[in-house]
Amino acid sequence: MTAASPWWTPHVHADRRPRLMLRNSLAAALRDWFARRDFIEVQASALQISPGNEAHLAAFATEAVAPDGQRKPLYLHTSPEFACKKLLAAGETRIFSFGPVYRNRERGPLHHPEFTMLEWYRVGETYESLMRDCADLLALAATRAGATRFSFRGRDCDPFAEPDRLTVADAFARHAGIDLLATVSADGLTDRDSLHQALTGAGLRTAPDDGWADLFSRVMVEKIEPNLGIGRATILCEYPVAEAALARPSPRDPRVAERFELYCCGVELANGFGELTDAEEQRRRFIMEMDEKERIYGERYPLDEDFLAALAVMPQASGIALGFDRLAMLATGAQRIEDVIWTPVAES
Repeated sequence: MTAASPWWTPHVHADRRPRLMLRNSLAAALRDWFARRDFIEVQASALQISPGNEAHLAAFATEAVAPDGQRKPLYLHTSPEFACKKLLAAGETRIFSFGPVYRNRERGPLHHPEFTMLEWYRVGETYESLMRDCADLLALAATRAGATRFSFRGRDCDPFAEPDRLTVADAFARHAGIDLLATVSADGLTDRDSLHQALTGAGLRTAPDDGWADLFSRVMVEKIEPNLGIGRATILCEYPVAEAALARPSPRDPRVAERFELYCCGVELANGFGELTDAEEQRRRFIMEMDEKERIYGERYPLDEDFLAALAVMPQASGIALGFDRLAMLATGAQRIEDVIWTPVAES
């Protein structure tokens, strides 16, 4: 089999260039959209003490060498979130970050080790305001690309239609026949055995060492995500607290949190929160996440004590991260994320 030509080969680049130029045009349009709403663009340092404390995120590790030769471990950030929240604690009220982030163990049609994340925050506003932002940005991307519909792997979505809102509990009931919240107690604790029994009854595969989070993810991937964002975008909201480590609990139901994700054509585009500002609760959740990471992967990341200190004085806010490359993919009709990245990371 003949190997594919490198991306820098002139004829390959000529085929890629129209989508890359549309990517640039979309980036300019997004920056203008935020500027017209009094957002300030910030640049978060990629080198951090902690890359994030989510169990299934894998980071790139490095180290800083001081002039005296002392070495200190650092990580490339998986999100600018910690740095942005420190800026909110410092007094900023509307900010956005638009730049590269890094995630290890991720490569495929929708994943790349280095990708561009658009992340923005609104102090004193609810996460419903971020849902409205998402609807506006989908329409903006389609308009800039001259697209009337988004398509990916046979699934279509109208980017101009008002997104459908669906709770995670309703999605589990509709697409898997599972009563999810029956496996979550009033204090947010989860019942692994009950969810395992529900998956078995729904005909889904399970493993003896599956935890509640593993079972939850299997239903999401196999039964729910392929059905989201079809015809119109879907806002999947009210995640169980156990699946929303950085979000505050809902005042309506303490079993769920103010977290939502945006889907188009079965593709997850964005992840938004009503931000948790209880530093001690955040510490507890981070430790639980790192315990789970150690159980599964045999490693854990340090806590950013500076971030937890800032969180204690951070005002109420809502924030969201959007995968810009995926949005560019859908807007330009690309079928692989590398088709809209100017210089893809070399294959190992």
